[in-house]
Amino acid sequence: MHSRNLYDEAAMDKPLIYQNDHIISSWEELCEEVYRDAWKPGMGRYRSDFAFRGLSDSSYELKNSFLRNCGSRPELEYHLLRNFRKYSISKEAQLSGSFWHALVMAQHHGLPTRLLDWTYSPFIAMHFATANTEKYDLDGVIWKVDFVKANKLVSQPLNRQLQDEKCNAFTVEMLEETIHSLSDFDKKLGKDQVIFFEPPSLDERIVNQFAFFSVMTDPTSILDNWLIEHPDVYRRLIIPKELKWEVRDKLDQANITERVLFPGLDGLAHWLKRHYKPV
Repeated sequence: MHSRNLYDEAAMDKPLIYQNDHIISSWEELCEEVYRDAWKPGMGRYRSDFAFRGLSDSSYELKNSFLRNCGSRPELEYHLLRNFRKYSISKEAQLSGSFWHALVMAQHHGLPTRLLDWTYSPFIAMHFATANTEKYDLDGVIWKVDFVKANKLVSQPLNRQLQDEKCNAFTVEMLEETIHSLSDFDKKLGKDQVIFFEPPSLDERIVNQFAFFSVMTDPTSILDNWLIEHPDVYRRLIIPKELKWEVRDKLDQANITERVLFPGLDGLAHWLKRHYKPV
């Protein structure tokens, strides 16, 4: 199986000003910050409302792979997905008309889509912020987004559906009831909308990575711009380059590695390559 990184990375075109950057000074502080605001007094439990995304360079924007690959050519999106389903040998990818399942499957196997990969696990986000040893001369970043607040901002009909289901995140099954194509998604919700949804458990990689997705109306939208307009929804935790090796070594000891996140020989090879790289 293709061992694509959960978080494809691309350099940003121009500097953006983020209101909620926090520079981490230690491993202990990092662990504290990713769980900040996770305590739910009414439940007496730690139940986080946050989605996490780790990047090896803090200057990277939250651009989806379709925008990076196809630029401002939104008309190509339909053809990419149509031909992915048309030429797929796998019956799972064809999925009998379920376009949301096909979209997730396409993203999972490296096709450029408007989806953006996230995880429920802050430690998996730490992994992707520190896995690329070629970027150890640069600060990394963990995006921390309150997906519960973000989903409540979505317009009808999805807002009503979320309330009716009494859920904080959408599922593919919920989306299929209301939205039947990407053009339908764009038309019904309107401009500059974003939702977070859970993918089906397609394989061990999605399960082990505790995968989560965001999707915006308009495949050429950049999520940074939406988040900057909603500063109460996000926080960026900057991991200084000097701290990366410590974070990396402690994650390895906790078994948060490519060997686990990408089950199979590809993941094993990537783990060994990085683990035995001299400092």
